[in-house]
Amino acid sequence: MLERLAEIEARYQELTDLLSDPGVLANHRKIEEIGRERASLQVVVNLFRAYREKDDALTDARALLEDDDDEMRQLGHDEEQRLAPELEDLEQQLKVALLPKDPADERNVIVEIRSGAGGDEAGLFASDLFRMYQRYAERQSWQVEVLNTSAAHSGGYKEITFELNGQGAFSRLKYESGVHRVQRVPETESQGRVHTSTATVAVLPEVDDIDVEIDWNEVRIDIFHAGGAGGQNVNKVATAVRMTHVPSNIVVICQDERSQAKNRARATSVLRARIYDMERAKRDAEESATRRSQVGSGDRAEKIRTYNFPQDRITDHRVGLTVHNMPRVLDGEIDQLIDAVSADEEARLLADAS
Repeated sequence: MLERLAEIEARYQELTDLLSDPGVLANHRKIEEIGRERASLQVVVNLFRAYREKDDALTDARALLEDDDDEMRQLGHDEEQRLAPELEDLEQQLKVALLPKDPADERNVIVEIRSGAGGDEAGLFASDLFRMYQRYAERQSWQVEVLNTSAAHSGGYKEITFELNGQGAFSRLKYESGVHRVQRVPETESQGRVHTSTATVAVLPEVDDIDVEIDWNEVRIDIFHAGGAGGQNVNKVATAVRMTHVPSNIVVICQDERSQAKNRARATSVLRARIYDMERAKRDAEESATRRSQVGSGDRAEKIRTYNFPQDRITDHRVGLTVHNMPRVLDGEIDQLIDAVSADEEARLLADAS
């Protein structure tokens, strides 16, 4: 590990030197490339330097244990007791930092939420989840852009697709994919009975045409009149776009914009993300049978997390974590839930690496 860290530090220094090279400074694209690579190494290099400094201090402290003076030996003992666990913690952080990075981690994301089992309540819950992620994005200073909506009859959403633009968005939200289950008493329930409903969430990394090549001969594009709100434009101009990728049967609909061109651009972006995610899932499944699945059928038995309103309890079933204070969670305070699943995945990767 130390040899690998030394190589990374040497590369980091090489990149730092290049940023002061006049030939590089004249090439803006080269500067951006070098800057991105250097930034990707900086955390590891900083940890390595801190580790090396702490290791040197611990070596000095242990040397004092051989001193003839009692006070110096005691000082060495105290320093060893303080530094040893700190060095162990840094070593663990370095192991995590050296784990293979998901190349999509720093990308923006496209999130799709669909109501599942439970009728009207499922649509309302889909709306709750959208607001939760919207509020979380605001806390992260990410931009939120709704790409497409399909409203449920009694409020909420049958489906909503939106984009979150911000550094590390995919790394934070990728484990939110799956079936979310809610247990609560609907407003229309006169007997006070708790109903169970579900909504499915898919978190897709945003991609461009470099990442995914689409054979447009395999895509059927339909133009139609948008439904829902939109005023006279809905009846006069066909602006909604539906794209069907025939080989995979992936269907994308965008109709929220008044411009057909904008809806087409948005649908293309979502289609690329979904094809990329499909290919990525195939590749990961071939490489490892342990990959977490994305979205299930929406059946009540398939779930990653349960939101129990009567007991004010949210449980993530993948890691067995239970937290309380439902209003705060639905207001976007979900870092504790995200961190727990991320830590569990890191532990699994570390176990595999060892």
